[in-house]
Amino acid sequence: MSEVALAFRELYGYEPDGVWAAPGRVNLIGEYTDFNEGFVMPLALPHTAVAAVALRSDGVLRLHSADIEGPVVELRTDELEPRSGAGWAAYPAGVVWALREAGHDVKGADVHLTSTVPTGAGLSSSAALEVVTALALRDLLELPLSMAELASLAQRAENAFVGVPCGIMDQTASACCAEGHVLHLDARDLTRRQIPFDLPAHGLRLLVVDTRVQHALGDGAYAERRAGCERGARELGVRTLRELSSARLPDALRELSSPTVRGYVRHVVSDNERVARVAGLLAAGDVRGVGPVLTEGHASLRDDLRVSCAELDLVVGTAVGAGALGARMTGGGFGGSAIVLVETAGVQRVSAALNSAFASASLTPPRLFEATPSRGAHQLL
Repeated sequence: MSEVALAFRELYGYEPDGVWAAPGRVNLIGEYTDFNEGFVMPLALPHTAVAAVALRSDGVLRLHSADIEGPVVELRTDELEPRSGAGWAAYPAGVVWALREAGHDVKGADVHLTSTVPTGAGLSSSAALEVVTALALRDLLELPLSMAELASLAQRAENAFVGVPCGIMDQTASACCAEGHVLHLDARDLTRRQIPFDLPAHGLRLLVVDTRVQHALGDGAYAERRAGCERGARELGVRTLRELSSARLPDALRELSSPTVRGYVRHVVSDNERVARVAGLLAAGDVRGVGPVLTEGHASLRDDLRVSCAELDLVVGTAVGAGALGARMTGGGFGGSAIVLVETAGVQRVSAALNSAFASASLTPPRLFEATPSRGAHQLL
């Protein structure tokens, strides 16, 4: 029996019906594009949220996390209300609410969760909690839902129940990524394409650098940028910025009244194009060519979208200066993580340079680990 199943038994006094896992993700390219119905290219991490779950029939939902100090959170499934201030428990509770809103008869459950996905690092720890809960309940209730449909329900939980206006990328990556691949996702029609991503075969590694910082500026900034993108689309007479081509971009920018919105629009259109460029490079076997596109993407996130910060800029500048092929912030920004594409032989050099740069700036040492493309959500036991 797994440790999480044993913990479930100690907590609730009986055996779980099963154990499931869902990974965090890192996004290779395509940031702030999914809610604009654009393109993204994430990969699943080996870090996962794991849930031991058993069904109940009395309308009670009990939730416990091994990673957050506190008692079991007990809720009534028929009393779940959006934005009810349930803290971390809002993520799995929101999934139960979304399933019930969709007409699925979730009467109750006991859930014990643990996770190795770093929180606050921009690696979708919340999406992993949502997806693992959704998958467990789907399997136990034998619901006719695809992995893509589970991702959409998990997104609805975060949007409507938790109150975070995220796009579809994080939940889809956690649910649908494949081992050894990056996921090319069209956020408009949700078509997916798995692209082989075997970096060691090319003598390369992708490092995740968790800066271990999260600036308060990030509170509400994601929603503000989404609203700005929507404003830009309205002013340009398009439904979403996905409809705006790079050829039309120069003229479109002159039509926008706000310099801030101009930057947002320029970033979204150019990052959609960068996703296409990276897909083409990978198809052609030119994996090293991806590096400069990452660095270009970071400049756009820093200057046009304005979601970077000093620590993320320090990672990118230091890594490239130490010989990395490219680097950029990943995730929502204002802290969190960056990714670095580096030759295998240069990993130690780049890592040492990053640690030295953070020490010189009197910052907490960053957490560095390799991003190994891993499988999406699945049942363990």
